[in-house]
Amino acid sequence: MSAAPRLTAVPSGQPLTLAVVNDHELIVRGVAAMLEPFKDVIQVVELDLDVPVTRPVDIALYDTFTRANLGSDDLDDLCENPGIGRVVLYAWQLNEDLVASALRRGVHGALPKSLDGEALVAALLAVHEQAIEVIPFVDDPDLASNSWPGREFGLTPRESEIIALVTAGLSNLEIAERTYLSINSVKSYIRSAYRTMDVTSRSKAVLWGIDHGMATSRMRVLMPSAQAEGHRTPLAQVRETP
Repeated sequence: MSAAPRLTAVPSGQPLTLAVVNDHELIVRGVAAMLEPFKDVIQVVELDLDVPVTRPVDIALYDTFTRANLGSDDLDDLCENPGIGRVVLYAWQLNEDLVASALRRGVHGALPKSLDGEALVAALLAVHEQAIEVIPFVDDPDLASNSWPGREFGLTPRESEIIALVTAGLSNLEIAERTYLSINSVKSYIRSAYRTMDVTSRSKAVLWGIDHGMATSRMRVLMPSAQAEGHRTPLAQVRETP
């Protein structure tokens, strides 16, 4: 297991700007909260839920929750966006196929979600400086400090992802293809999640998912950029896209 990166020095000058990209509000807000203590180094300026990044940013952090096979066009849109300096993949599991596919499509780095806040910031700084940074998956859930839908009810990150895809209406086969899992593994995760959720059918699981933040959203949360005097305020506005 590789040691997590650490901040050895805080760069001088303006903090790097970051957009967090995913379909689920809890996911992007969780990442933003984890990075808040490090706002003098990296400042989150935009949270994008299934909408394009609009502000010029140094880094777009692409969270793969429910998108493990990178089959949608939104990753290509990020990599082709001239206003984004670096695109970084952010995943629970960085298997070789996933990383190779991401790098071919123009991603500049791939980081595991097991990194804590300080380690994530250090890794993002490295990607910004070196363009390419791939940190091996660290199989230690105790290191994970961000959130996922259903965590407070006992769902694991993988169970949460599976139930989010069930909520979105995907079949077991489609879920297996999306997550690089066998169909039997998908069924096993579903059975385990159902026990945790105390549901006995797919229709009840969908309703549970909708009630517990599993449904996708289309929304942009714009955070204020740093003012000349260094003053920052929490949340600028929430604008829902049509």
